[in-house]
Amino acid sequence: MTYLFDPDHWRWLGAGKNLEFLLGRFLVNLEIAVICMILSLIVGLFLALARLSKNRAVSVVAGTWIDVWRNLPLIFILLYGLLSLPENLAEAWVRAVPDFFPNALQSRFALAGILGLTVYNSAVLAEIMRAGIKSLERGQGEAAAALGLPYWRSMRLIILPQGLRRMVPATVSQLITLNKDTTLLFIINIQEVMKGGRIVTATSDNPFVGLNVEAPLLQVFVFIGGLFVVVNLALSRLSRRLEIRERARTGTTTEKVSGLEDQVALESDVA
Repeated sequence: MTYLFDPDHWRWLGAGKNLEFLLGRFLVNLEIAVICMILSLIVGLFLALARLSKNRAVSVVAGTWIDVWRNLPLIFILLYGLLSLPENLAEAWVRAVPDFFPNALQSRFALAGILGLTVYNSAVLAEIMRAGIKSLERGQGEAAAALGLPYWRSMRLIILPQGLRRMVPATVSQLITLNKDTTLLFIINIQEVMKGGRIVTATSDNPFVGLNVEAPLLQVFVFIGGLFVVVNLALSRLSRRLEIRERARTGTTTEKVSGLEDQVALESDVA
């Protein structure tokens, strides 16, 4: 512990542009995470509804897609996405990215990372959303049908608002995991914060760089970990505030569901 908190081992943070450099690289992680969160929520909802479809073929195809992608290692998906990415799609991405985006996002590597994270997390979120919808009492849908509402309208107006509300904690938990998973993007050569930490460690005590201040690997990655803790705690607090706000608005208390295993168990109890 003395080694960890020794002030001499933290002088690198204020030397040169180390802090600015790491924060800039961390911003790349956050930007990719936000893009993937939005895409994963949209695609995940579509997959959940497809799996709940009364059309057997649609349900089987959606279920197979979800089961395949959420059971593959994320590193495998990222590497496969990079190696199999069509060249014309990669070129279209490079041309479409605005100039004000960081250079790290203006490459085919960024597209492969975004697609990989979205495919994996949308499959996991789809199962979370499906479990939330199925956890509702069967009478909700029957009451909507008795009022003459067609299936998709009852789903949009009655089932989805209640089911997704129950899944806020589990959904936010998966989005936090997505944010942490952006650190795996260094394996496909994206210039994000983990690669930035390696660069700081390798160059900070190099006299040719002009800093001549050692940046120990442990302290550098503790600092990077602290950045993720701050952002993920903010997401957790946001999730909690959404729960409290919804309870105050509806006057009801929803059962907490902390993880996918609990959701499946809850679904089984309801069934």
